Amino acid sequence: MKQAGLSVREDAVGNIYGRWDGSEQGLPVVATGSHIDAIPFSGKYDGVVGVLGAIEAINVLRRSGFQPKRPLEVIMFTSEEPTRFGISCLGSRLLAGSETLVNTLKKAADAQNVSFFDAATSAGYNLGPDDLSNLVLEEGSYSAFVELHIEQGPLLEEEGLSIGIVTAIAAPASIKVEFEGNGGHAGAVLMPKRNDAGLAAAELALAVERHVLESGSIDTVGTVGILELHPGAINSIPSKSHIEIDIRDIDEKRRNGVIEKVHQSAINIAKNRGVTLSEFNIINQDPPASSDKAVIDAMEFATKQLNLSHKFMISRAYHDSLFMARKSPMGMIFIPCYKGYSHKPEEYASTEDISNGVKVLALTLAKLSLE
Repeated sequence: MKQAGLSVREDAVGNIYGRWDGSEQGLPVVATGSHIDAIPFSGKYDGVVGVLGAIEAINVLRRSGFQPKRPLEVIMFTSEEPTRFGISCLGSRLLAGSETLVNTLKKAADAQNVSFFDAATSAGYNLGPDDLSNLVLEEGSYSAFVELHIEQGPLLEEEGLSIGIVTAIAAPASIKVEFEGNGGHAGAVLMPKRNDAGLAAAELALAVERHVLESGSIDTVGTVGILELHPGAINSIPSKSHIEIDIRDIDEKRRNGVIEKVHQSAINIAKNRGVTLSEFNIINQDPPASSDKAVIDAMEFATKQLNLSHKFMISRAYHDSLFMARKSPMGMIFIPCYKGYSHKPEEYASTEDISNGVKVLALTLAKLSLE
């Protein structure tokens, strides 16, 4: 950011901002950016394209002699992935304002039982709960936010298109479920006498798939990404099981209906199998976000100016843009990625596709900064 001539600051939780002042003082900011953290065993393009690409978009505009009317800002959001504390989009959520999140972080600890605030201290951040509440962006401080990102799906590549203009971001929900049974020896306890917490979890995982498929929409998706059994021995009947469920849809009501059906299934499974449903906790249940028409128009204008093929599409993955939309008009630019691969080492976007995305972003920022 400094090499691009931006004035750089960092907030209390680690979001980093690089600003290029506009020619007129006091106008709301046009911002762009993404994240650089990643989940284990993932690729190197998710998020990173939107940070380095944003900086390069600024370089493009500077090289062209452009002078923004509104300030332009690059934001590198902290902790977009939920890897350590199970909370996604930490930096952008706090900017959007969430007292629920602040209260959750007061009790949050990682797998080694290190608290969020102890982790922050060890990383050099002297954080307290009041600091988190003070991060909320002022209403009207941003006139637009645009995020460049790999699609994380196969549609653009399959259809031979260069750019995706995102019209909406799906609504995510995360659920933690635990069952408790009696356990016992794998040979000595006969099948009719078992209260198997592991099979309860397996049955609920299949119920998630069933309820999602029954929603009537291809936009409803559900995933059981974590399933843990205790004590975890081949010759021991599981006495405890822990599963984590991700359910998403661009329709909040439809998604919430699936969640309710999954909850009812968990209750019925526990009753039928003689186990205890000890936890059914909805960790987050965020609403969807729609892109702003003026931002969509600016992205479409830029794409046409560059003579690049494009399509309008929704994002089924969620991003920092989902939360920035609560404070600013929002839009997203997608570029193709190899076979739609993401969150795995094979994730890849070509230099040509990244270059196209940066050009569209640069022109979009320029147009929005002059309005």
